[in-house]
Amino acid sequence: MIDLRSDTVTRPTEAMRAAIAFAPVGDDVYGDDPTVGLLEETVAALLGMDAAVYMPSGTMTNQLAVRAHTEPGDAVFVGPDAHIWLGEAGAPSPISGVVVRPLAGDRGVFTADALREASPSFDGYTPRSLSAPARLVCLENTHNGAGGSLWPLDGQREVLGAAQDLGLAAHLDGARLWHACAATGISEADYARGFDTVSVCFSKGLGAPIGSVLAGSADLITRARRFKQLYGGGFRQAGMMAAGALHALEHHRERLTEDHRRARELAEPLAEMPGVELDLEGVVTNIVRFRSTAMPAPELVQRCRERALALLSYNDRDLRAVTHLDFTDGELDQAITIFREVLTG
Repeated sequence: MIDLRSDTVTRPTEAMRAAIAFAPVGDDVYGDDPTVGLLEETVAALLGMDAAVYMPSGTMTNQLAVRAHTEPGDAVFVGPDAHIWLGEAGAPSPISGVVVRPLAGDRGVFTADALREASPSFDGYTPRSLSAPARLVCLENTHNGAGGSLWPLDGQREVLGAAQDLGLAAHLDGARLWHACAATGISEADYARGFDTVSVCFSKGLGAPIGSVLAGSADLITRARRFKQLYGGGFRQAGMMAAGALHALEHHRERLTEDHRRARELAEPLAEMPGVELDLEGVVTNIVRFRSTAMPAPELVQRCRERALALLSYNDRDLRAVTHLDFTDGELDQAITIFREVLTG
């Protein structure tokens, strides 16, 4: 099976397995695991943050960032089709009790003006107690739902400036921030500058089997550690998994441009096939989103799967294919052939 459902489907390389097998370990709940400590210190430094905490998943790092910044009843601004809102099982409401306020935008990107216009203003007569207090704004880079799109750094800084003026904390869902850096040459620290917290993931793109890190100020990370334990995220000998993440950081970031190239080389012929709508301008990292007009998207998924090609549909029209560490040039050629057979046969 050629698996293009996600970049989370990769398996550890032999070198990564060796790093995992021989990692020094301890009890992370007691702060005794040296490999977890090294991973947290490494990522905090890479992002220019004071501290970091390792967690099992990007959903946990994102949601506990929301919880650390807010109290129940607060309002949180998110971009269009934000993963933190639509892709994490509705977690902001039951975990943090917050009101999610999505902003309009283009390809996951919204403007400082959109944030200002959505923020409540008071005329001196309307009681402030009638509105949910706005506490946090969340950005996503790269943006999953928009097909791996990138935030322009200038636009990001304008939004962060507006957030500061409005008294809002700012969180970056950087699950695929590594891809943004590979595509633009902008460093992780430059992308992270101005955020109060940043989440990064090792099991998307970098090919590690598990884990994400939340980075921020020492006080915020101490608060997040409390919620990590509260919601069942306490690890024991987590150094084995942290070793996989460290190996991925050291060895798998530079190769991400290969995934970007293969995504583009998949998208270009796919865009020319009958029954497909695909905006090539939107293919800038490793996610190819397209629309099926030839048949319902679930039917296209099933026909491809019958020919040993796996991808995902979102609804009756929209699909995605994601390139990754385990997807080769040979499989790229096979995938194009399968798409052509299904769409023209």
